[in-house]
Amino acid sequence: MNICGYGRTRTVVAAACLILLAGCSHAPGRPGPGPEVVRPEQVLDFPTLYANNCAGCHGEHGVGGAGIALANPTYLQIAGEQNLRDATGKGVKGSLMPAFARNAGGTLTSEQIEVLVHGMMSQWSGAQVTLTGAPGYRASSAGDTPRGQLAFQTSCASCHGADGRGVKGKTGSIIDPSYLALISDQALRSFVIAGHNGRADWRSYSGTPMSDQQVTDVVAWMASQRAANPGQPYSESK
Repeated sequence: MNICGYGRTRTVVAAACLILLAGCSHAPGRPGPGPEVVRPEQVLDFPTLYANNCAGCHGEHGVGGAGIALANPTYLQIAGEQNLRDATGKGVKGSLMPAFARNAGGTLTSEQIEVLVHGMMSQWSGAQVTLTGAPGYRASSAGDTPRGQLAFQTSCASCHGADGRGVKGKTGSIIDPSYLALISDQALRSFVIAGHNGRADWRSYSGTPMSDQQVTDVVAWMASQRAANPGQPYSESK
């Protein structure tokens, strides 16, 4: 037996098999190329980021959610990019708005937060709206509770009732302890200024637009209705 010839034959056959397999990427039992894996931090598409992180509270298209409507030019222009960036990244203390930035315990990179802020402003801020005399996004002075109650009765009672407990068949209570326990003063201010899901804003609650101080006072009055220990069972008398 020619041992050397046999060894050369095995080598040639093995090499031929390797060539055939290399040229057959879809041979039986051989997995084909899989889909490209996109890591969460690589997602930089506004619709995807918004749908995955914001739509649950603010609505599928920026409206219709429990949170403030983001597809609201009045709100976006009064808030501005930096406030949107801060709220998205750092969250809002005393509310259900969580921090999304990684350096604040969230899951989004700074680049992804920029995509969200830019997307909201570019797609939903619309044409410049007239904001002459608009209240500031943040309160610049302390609120007065008694004045706030009077301002509420003048500007808000037609929809929410003189005592804030709602109008039957129209609105629910805006001073319900459970509601107030879940919303920050800043969110209350934003709702008063910009309205909610197409409802009246600071200009249309009554015949005269609300001033910055009136908004501040109304928020102070509503905030004063919070329960001392939110989350505790209601007393039997209620």
